[in-house]
Amino acid sequence: RYKQLLFMAQKLPAMDDVHKVDQNKVEGCVSQVWVIVNLDEDGKLKLEADSDSQLTKGLAALLCKGLTGATPDEVVTLEPTFIEQLGLKQSLTPSRSNGFLNMFRLIQKKAANLA
Repeated sequence: RYKQLLFMAQKLPAMDDVHKVDQNKVEGCVSQVWVIVNLDEDGKLKLEADSDSQLTKGLAALLCKGLTGATPDEVVTLEPTFIEQLGLKQSLTPSRSNGFLNMFRLIQKKAANLA
């Protein structure tokens, strides 16, 4: 699973430093992580993320890939049980699992503000 996350991290475009600000920063992560959530012309979410850790960047890429194209309401009502369904919870250390959940919660908060 780590190899897949590292592969996904390589595919995620780097975020411009201008967007690496406190309002986009995920709190409660050991690594530095930033997330941007916008709407496309169809009212669907478009996510961008970056991290100073390749593994964390891979986790962010997983969320970006999985949630981009959803509506804000779909993301706001989504329960984080998908983490267990993906088999990630067992593979991650508690701090990385917590950071992944914090990324997801920030995305939900930003999506709610766009709804």
